[in-house]
Amino acid sequence: MQTAGLATDATPHSEPMLLYLVKQVELVVRSRLDSLLRPDGLTALQYTALTVLERHSDLSTAQLARNSFVTNQSMADMITTLEGRGLIERHRDQADRRRLVVALTPAGRDLLDRYRTPVADLEKQMLTGLPVDDVAVLRRSLHACHANLAGTPSPVRPHR
Repeated sequence: MQTAGLATDATPHSEPMLLYLVKQVELVVRSRLDSLLRPDGLTALQYTALTVLERHSDLSTAQLARNSFVTNQSMADMITTLEGRGLIERHRDQADRRRLVVALTPAGRDLLDRYRTPVADLEKQMLTGLPVDDVAVLRRSLHACHANLAGTPSPVRPHR
């Protein structure tokens, strides 16, 4: 039996389920990112969308929503906000003129550049005390976990 993410079928001092731990990390990261980005009036979810566009330009709203972990409706609202701030733009896809896509603007790139070091510092803080080899294993393992749950098993197996 599981309650509040804790394994209750063993001793009272059992380790929490990994699902619970991953969620705890996600919540703390999101909270810390929100605090870090607040001076520029940006949320962690908006920042995530901007970083997705930095890696994959000219995405549809639906593609951006999927890659940013939000619903299509939330993304539509977010696009309106980010476009209003001049951080993204919508334009016709060069390959398919019927399709409207979203891309980062120079102002969006500048904003991401300003946060590159503070966000990297946050990640360093999160990984403090972990040996470099363990960080590499963690990265591969999390990629594999995501692929497994998304239904696209990773060809690379985590190993030590």
